[in-house]
Amino acid sequence: MLGYIWTYIYSSILRYWLKWFIRQATGTCELQRICSGYKPGATRTTKAEYSLRSSKNKVLRGALETNKDNLERCVDQIMKEKTVKPQKDPLFKESLHICLLQITGSSSLYISVEDLRKEVFNSENQQHEALLLKLWDLLMPAVKLDSRITKQWGDIGFQGDDPKTDFRGMGMLGLINLVFFSENYTEEARQVLSHANHPKLGYSYAIVGINLTEMAYSLLKSGALKPHFYNTVLGTAELRHFHQLYCYLAYEFDKFWVAEEPESIMEFNQYREKFHNIVKTHLQDPDVALTLTICSKK
Repeated sequence: MLGYIWTYIYSSILRYWLKWFIRQATGTCELQRICSGYKPGATRTTKAEYSLRSSKNKVLRGALETNKDNLERCVDQIMKEKTVKPQKDPLFKESLHICLLQITGSSSLYISVEDLRKEVFNSENQQHEALLLKLWDLLMPAVKLDSRITKQWGDIGFQGDDPKTDFRGMGMLGLINLVFFSENYTEEARQVLSHANHPKLGYSYAIVGINLTEMAYSLLKSGALKPHFYNTVLGTAELRHFHQLYCYLAYEFDKFWVAEEPESIMEFNQYREKFHNIVKTHLQDPDVALTLTICSKK
């Protein structure tokens, strides 16, 4: 209760006067101090985002909802509102522009990811079918499918004879992530598949992959991935950056699973949650960058 009261008093009263006092002493606004005082990355962009969101100025708050095409004009408006002179602070405009690209890019990325998640796999859609068959060819190049509906799909970790039923939760997002990993990290994906087919430590490769897509999606939706993208993308995060994050999760989960040596696949949820907590702990590091240390094809 006391914490809530203090937060309210600080944000409603003390913060305003503290900012005013520091501006009088330094001659710079809070955004200027943030942009000049921190290197590009999560710390700087997170502080800029908080400053904009906490502002009583509609122009500053509105910057968080601005689309990419209007960001330059938005930055000019902010500089006018805060009386920032380009001659005195020549780096401010570019620094704030990058922060806003990252902040607004996070929102647009979620919309793009959500659209893919909502897109249902359709067997009558040739593009959907081609993508599914591509996944097989990438993972099992020496083995041909007997038919489109076959028990062979179990060899790469699907539950039934027709994989389309396994995509119900994550839609096309789950399939695209599986294909992206297999196409851009083919050797690593096949290595992970071989671990998944281990007689004792094995797990359902595709099903776990879709589950990890859900993990990535949930982290994105909650905002937990912002520090990662702010540190690794100097601009607007796009779908490929989300797919790269999935590749990290798929590869690292396999390493984690093999190292932990679970007694059986029945313990999956327990170990999945443990891995999830490890990832969330990493994301609390302001310098976090959840990227594979191996080189991709693209």
